[in-house]
Amino acid sequence: MEDAGPQEQQQEDLAQSQLFSRWEVVASAHHVSLPPDIAGPISEMTRQSHIREPIPFVPLSRDEKDEGYEERQYPAGKWACIRKQEPLYEQSTACGFMKLMRYICKENSTGRYLGMTVPVLNRFHMDEDGTALVGEISTEFYLPAEFQQDPPLPLDPEVLILDQGSFQVISRVFYGATTEDSLRRDVDQLWALVGNTDTVLRGTYLVATYENPTVPHRRNELWFIRREE
Repeated sequence: MEDAGPQEQQQEDLAQSQLFSRWEVVASAHHVSLPPDIAGPISEMTRQSHIREPIPFVPLSRDEKDEGYEERQYPAGKWACIRKQEPLYEQSTACGFMKLMRYICKENSTGRYLGMTVPVLNRFHMDEDGTALVGEISTEFYLPAEFQQDPPLPLDPEVLILDQGSFQVISRVFYGATTEDSLRRDVDQLWALVGNTDTVLRGTYLVATYENPTVPHRRNELWFIRREE
């Protein structure tokens, strides 16, 4: 394949610069700065954005009321995880996701793009009163089916490959950006729907994200985790 000519290369450089600028705006809203070397992973994931592999699950039940919730069973599998504890929730998730982007985009033992699965999970913890987030945020990426049996090793020692067991969740959709304040409200609202029960973990929750951070009204889900029987 012939190399692009000067005009084509100039157009490609301009498009990449504009894309990076859009991500910089979003990063600024998350109170983080984008390092220049993340431009390559951003471009790669944008080119591949039409191919996204859903994490397999089995629907168990559904609340048919407006703004209801769904119960699901997710399988055991291999996950790439990164833990961060920055001053703000959105800083922790942004920094964690950038680490995972590098792993997905060739910073792994295969040296190739691994493919994208959705959703990406952010695991967070709240204090006993449910008024504040505490501890680390774990950003978690389910490895594509092709790599479940033999996960590529990360080049970054902060990225961990974990073998997680199957789990059940109670899931409710919400849209837009996620902050500590919005999470407190969403957690309270889902508890009001679920009711007082000891079959669900209290204090540890998951946010499932389905779209990249530049999508303004992006789809997310809040997941409550069922206790193991």
